[in-house]
Amino acid sequence: MKYLHNYSIILDDMDMKHYRIRPISALKYAQDSFARLTSTKRLGAYDLHAIGMCWVVGECNMEFEGSLPFWSEEITVEIWISEITRLKIYSDFRILSKGKAFAKGNMCWIILNENSRRPEKTDCFAEKFSVHTELAIGEHKKFPHYDTDVKIASTSYTTNLSDIDFNGHVNNKSYVNIAEKTVPAEFSERHRLKSISIKFNKETFLGDMLTCTAYKCGMTDNYAHKITRNETDVCDILSSWEEYNDRGTILEADLKIKTEGWAEPHTDIL
Repeated sequence: MKYLHNYSIILDDMDMKHYRIRPISALKYAQDSFARLTSTKRLGAYDLHAIGMCWVVGECNMEFEGSLPFWSEEITVEIWISEITRLKIYSDFRILSKGKAFAKGNMCWIILNENSRRPEKTDCFAEKFSVHTELAIGEHKKFPHYDTDVKIASTSYTTNLSDIDFNGHVNNKSYVNIAEKTVPAEFSERHRLKSISIKFNKETFLGDMLTCTAYKCGMTDNYAHKITRNETDVCDILSSWEEYNDRGTILEADLKIKTEGWAEPHTDIL
């Protein structure tokens, strides 16, 4: 069945120009909800670590539509297990604001043996999940091929402690943050993310030097980002963009913070 969890958008996840949630921050909330879902089955990261295993995400696909919520607004993640194969567990999700989905997608998860670093079969875990076959954005497809003819930018980044997750390797969201740096600033100011596909190929760790190279995909507003370590491909990202057209300002929004009220200040007179 579906699992639901509510969040309030925090300052770090806000687009500082438009005061709305950064589209890619939605990935963090979706992954956190998956962690909460698995913990209800006693298959959380700490549960698997106790038996020498860990969760890793192999692929992720997200699409965005409509207006994005403002800072401090409440959002709800609706997530469910949609497919289980011999080695993979798929979760589909929607993220809603005021009852309407502004983001949806899917993630492909693998249970990794911490010693061999090889995938474990899902047989002994599958029975703990109920499968809801609804798909948020259509069938689970393989990561698409992309051309690398028109190189537009390249940047290098050394991973630090803020990039490291519970499993001791670089967090998935960090790869996207690195890729964002290769999108031309004048373009990203006028556009917002419409969809993104991510394929995680290899783990990286604290202190690794990563290089991200971006390519323009033909005449479209699509970009391909290849992240490498020592010339080995560790992550591939495809991003599609659209002109920013959200209307309204944060002052017009019905924010939670506006309705909470303030306690009257108290001053002691000596």
